[in-house]
Amino acid sequence: MVGKKYVVGVDIGGTTSKIGVVDARGDVLVQSVIKTETTVTAEEFIAQLAAAIKADIARAGVEDQIRGVGVGAPNGNYYTGCIAYAPNLGWAANSSVEFVKILKESLGGLPVALTNDANAAAVGEMTYGVAKGLKHFIMITLGTGVGSGIVVNGEVLYGSDGFAGELGHTCAVRNNGRACNCGKSGCLEAYCSATGVARTAREWLECSPEPSLLRSLDVITSKDVYDAAKQGDALAIRIFDYTGRILGEKLADFIQFSAPEAIVLFGGLARSREFLEAPILKAMNANVLPLWKDKVSLLFSSLKESDAAILGASALAWEL
Repeated sequence: MVGKKYVVGVDIGGTTSKIGVVDARGDVLVQSVIKTETTVTAEEFIAQLAAAIKADIARAGVEDQIRGVGVGAPNGNYYTGCIAYAPNLGWAANSSVEFVKILKESLGGLPVALTNDANAAAVGEMTYGVAKGLKHFIMITLGTGVGSGIVVNGEVLYGSDGFAGELGHTCAVRNNGRACNCGKSGCLEAYCSATGVARTAREWLECSPEPSLLRSLDVITSKDVYDAAKQGDALAIRIFDYTGRILGEKLADFIQFSAPEAIVLFGGLARSREFLEAPILKAMNANVLPLWKDKVSLLFSSLKESDAAILGASALAWEL
């Protein structure tokens, strides 16, 4: 693959999958988005993804210059090339899918590498974003779920089996915690993801007659909660306080695990920084051991939501 000047980065999310053709400077030449189909088979989704990748490569006009494809996906395993038991992906929710093998065949033998989507975002942030120059940090992705990438000594921590870093499925609420898509109860993801925020809103509206702008909506999203908070809605603001407190308490635990220089928040929900930052910091510093209090920075991604994961995933392909 010597002399190949471009790679493809793919970010598979629970709702959409983003694709980008990237050059050696980290510029995304062509980018597209497809729906992450969860009701089809793995083979059918991968065929759709392969078609979109081929179309982007053709649009960029670099068909003969692609080194390989890097993919970030929920429960993507760097060691095995499989996506295994990913609760937000219907075709991989209850099984292990040989993702790299199938996609490589669909792309006519083009090399493919796979990692967890949050790990890919961490690499992208470390290379191009607010984590540039940091050797020890934890990336938390707040999207459909809660993902995490742990960087120690400048390297992503994969563990013995490639699945290290499932911090979104550590327990945040122990007694009568919400059911999580992973099969456990009380997971951080069930409370501090975009879907978790929407779920809090629905539960609180059902339990209280308190007036709120959210009552007029048939379907509530985390963006709706943010928009209501922007308008001074008291219930919406308290939802973010509650979410930030839970996340901050868990971040204190994570700090005590790897002693990072910083925690980096990324994803759609992280755009609610004005309502989340203060309660997160308050809870984080109130629950961490004194030797780390006020020492670990809380950073918010400076990259476009799509770019960090695409660039991080694409970085894998340069090694192919």
